[in-house]
Amino acid sequence: MQGTIDGFSYGLVTPVVAFLMACLGGALGLRCTTRSMLVTRSWRAGWLALGSAAIASGIWTMHFIAMMGFSVEETPIHYDRPTTFASLGVAIVMVGVGIFIVGYRGATGTALFTGGTITGLGVASMHYLGMAGMRLNGKLEYNTLTVSASVVIAVVAAITALWAAGQVRGFLWSVGASLVMGLAVSGMHYTGMAALSVHLHHTSSTPAGDSATSLLAPMMIGPLVFLCLAGVVVMFDPLMVLGKPDRTPVERRPGIPAHSVGLRPGRRPRRHPGRDRAHGRVRTPQSR
Repeated sequence: MQGTIDGFSYGLVTPVVAFLMACLGGALGLRCTTRSMLVTRSWRAGWLALGSAAIASGIWTMHFIAMMGFSVEETPIHYDRPTTFASLGVAIVMVGVGIFIVGYRGATGTALFTGGTITGLGVASMHYLGMAGMRLNGKLEYNTLTVSASVVIAVVAAITALWAAGQVRGFLWSVGASLVMGLAVSGMHYTGMAALSVHLHHTSSTPAGDSATSLLAPMMIGPLVFLCLAGVVVMFDPLMVLGKPDRTPVERRPGIPAHSVGLRPGRRPRRHPGRDRAHGRVRTPQSR
């Protein structure tokens, strides 16, 4: 017997709020990724870690807000606590790997494709692991073709969002990237839910685990608080909105060698003995 699925028990409230949470996490995470490309390597890992956690928290919160509007008329739905927590951990790790690849290798070519693919697969893995944590009086079944489509949506949109974040073109550009990321997560989620059907068991029993209200509502407090704190960090960073590098390039003036442009005040240009010999220049002790 097939169960009657309702993915919008509260109307448009849950999908709209879920989309906004995905956009918030994406905006913070992608902006941190952009910021990491404007700083020295000593600070880059910190920004990338903050961005990875923000995106993962937004994805996870979006998923379970949307799931609060999901119901099967013939059976109550409970959630397994360890599996639900594990889905958040998987999202943080896989999104983190993808973000770090793009942050250190650049948002172009192979690095962008690899990082975006891993990030998209992290979104999909979080979704289906979160679904595996559901406990109800029935069996979940998926349409393979629709599941594949949901994974492709997540990967393509993640690559697009990371590419946009890597352009470093200011705040509005990052807002567009975050909207793409929000659409990726929401589109992947509801496409995956469209692939779902529930085959009910003949015996009626109360499923194990915690109810959605008792488990999901308290669990979402942590990611929501984290997103707020990340938002504070982003807002009070002076370069976050402007999207400008730490050091302003120095204009080249007549008489200044090209290789000395952009040096910090008080630093001498590096010497290149091989290059000097190639150009027929010989240094004397006074010139050194």
